[in-house]
Amino acid sequence: MKLIVKLIAGIVAGILLGMTQIEWIVRLAVTVKDLFGGFINFIVPLIILFFIASGISKLGKESGKLLGATVGAAYVSTLLAGILAFLVASFIMPYIASGGSVPEEGEGIKGFLDLEIEPLMGVLTALICAFVFGIGMTRVKSDSLMKVFDEGKSVIELTISKVVIPILPFYIAGIFAELAASGTVFHTLKVFGIVLIVAVLLHWVWLLVLYTAAGLYNRKNPFVLLKNMLPAFFTAIGTMSSAATIPVTLRQTKANQVSEEVANFSIPLCATIHLSGSTITITSCSVAVMAVLSGYSVPGFLEMLPFILMLGVIMVAAPGVPGGAVMAATGILASMLGFDKEAIGLMIALYMAQDSFGTATNVTGDGAIALMLDKYMSSKK
Repeated sequence: MKLIVKLIAGIVAGILLGMTQIEWIVRLAVTVKDLFGGFINFIVPLIILFFIASGISKLGKESGKLLGATVGAAYVSTLLAGILAFLVASFIMPYIASGGSVPEEGEGIKGFLDLEIEPLMGVLTALICAFVFGIGMTRVKSDSLMKVFDEGKSVIELTISKVVIPILPFYIAGIFAELAASGTVFHTLKVFGIVLIVAVLLHWVWLLVLYTAAGLYNRKNPFVLLKNMLPAFFTAIGTMSSAATIPVTLRQTKANQVSEEVANFSIPLCATIHLSGSTITITSCSVAVMAVLSGYSVPGFLEMLPFILMLGVIMVAAPGVPGGAVMAATGILASMLGFDKEAIGLMIALYMAQDSFGTATNVTGDGAIALMLDKYMSSKK
């Protein structure tokens, strides 16, 4: 609970700093946010590479089964979440008054330093490398390579515990200071309050569905399991990045007694491929845009289903940064739903207002997937 208190304190402090409108204070907070955000972007591919590769090498012949089960479970969860969001949104959103307009974006606030930390590789590159080396090590039985990845994993774990987690509250404070100073999010939340409420409620409904399923499958209390994942939920609220929240998600998943091997494999992988919360948000927001803007009509289920199916695939390519999911989805929004520049601009504004809640659902749901995978793999031994 200490981490939750610190994270909430960071959120409150950030909002208060932003509301002061004192330029140098806000810019200082944004500078901390930018520098630490760059460091997180740098370390995330290393987390994925070492954790997944090391995890695969420990699983041996079971790695193929676990990989298939993880990908399948993540996609089914994302697909069902999107369908649920569409059914609810298509019923509620047409009641929103038509003739909406695109909220004006606030001016960006720049920090004192413009220092960009380039990662050694992209997230997808790290993911593919992890699969290649992890599966390869199990086939050639290379003890030396396994030792390299195990020691690399230990270095990253040390960095996470001694650097990343202690600085997270300051990073979150910087994010909220910037939002409070610009006022963009608050304006968007006011105009599209109904969309926010519907999406957030759906996020929690889906988490209850996932943890009820995980609890029944593991014969454990789903509410206790969900409570243990709250630090990851609150961390994601501030970071708005599934990848940046991996350290906390991993720790809390292990607190739910998921084995080291399954947790180390599934959590970094699910941070990339399991975006059920983001899918709920994008589906809800797209229906809202079509209900609000003239010239659009909310499609039927069979017309929307191909979009949801493709969205589940596109989410794998979503960058692990705030707003990355909606940026990855703009292509199919235009090609499959016919969104023009105005509609896409409104879509981005709506999504960014709720990105933190969708991301929190993503990472918290990862814990439920890991619980089910752990039970499944243990039953196969």
